[in-house]
Amino acid sequence: MEIRIIPLVWLLFSNTIEAQSNSYPWLSNYEPANSIVNRIILPEGYERIQTNPGSFANWLQHLPLKAGCPPVYLFNGKKKSNQTAHAAVVDIDVGNRDLQQCADAVIRLRAEYLFSLGDIQAIHFNFTSGHRAELSKWFQGFRPEVKGNQVALTMSANADSSYRNFKQYLQTVFIYAGSYSLGRELVAVREISQMKIGDVFIQGGFPGHAVMVVDMAVHQKTGENIFLLVQSYMPAQEIHILKNPQNPQLSPWYSENFGDILYTPEWIFQKKDLKKFR
Repeated sequence: MEIRIIPLVWLLFSNTIEAQSNSYPWLSNYEPANSIVNRIILPEGYERIQTNPGSFANWLQHLPLKAGCPPVYLFNGKKKSNQTAHAAVVDIDVGNRDLQQCADAVIRLRAEYLFSLGDIQAIHFNFTSGHRAELSKWFQGFRPEVKGNQVALTMSANADSSYRNFKQYLQTVFIYAGSYSLGRELVAVREISQMKIGDVFIQGGFPGHAVMVVDMAVHQKTGENIFLLVQSYMPAQEIHILKNPQNPQLSPWYSENFGDILYTPEWIFQKKDLKKFR
């Protein structure tokens, strides 16, 4: 069965689900018709999980996609060697350095959402060393000085609360954080049945990997939940929606009834790897 993605040309003549109170600051022109919720349709018998406008889950469901299913590009403009893993590409920049990899993509999406709300105090992540990097202090002009495993904050820049400076903060976080540190920050989800949009399958390591749940649906008769996953990978590359290699008929959706092992195109997770933001 073909991947269930609605062509943009069809959406131009159909009703779309408008994003409510959502903002995607990296885009100059957001088109609701190109969002996940409007582009990736459901298997028969399923209904999308309804989310509250302004919530992280709703923001993720309305993430913008590039038209069609273009190639995934690396940070250096070259095509990723494996072009068989993705069903769609999220319309978000990857930068020109090899930084926005797997856990970094999760950090980017969470931080972008909070920034869109203006919730600057909530944007903070830990470096691998354990030191906390807070956007509020970065905006005040504090910068980390890293020497070995020691990190000290010094006032060495002008106060600046612009989006551009927010992106510079993220670049620094990408350098000094990763799957190991993010995995320690997140909280374990005890049961797969408790999965929520915005949760993360993560294995912290050197290397480790992380993928994020960006949409969910439930079967109207059986109650079975299905979910969509996005990832970046190594080298740094565009964030993309993953195909389901174990169930092409359901792909790109995954069933919560995957057993103890979750097979994704480029990584194998265990059920216990599901975590959530605090």
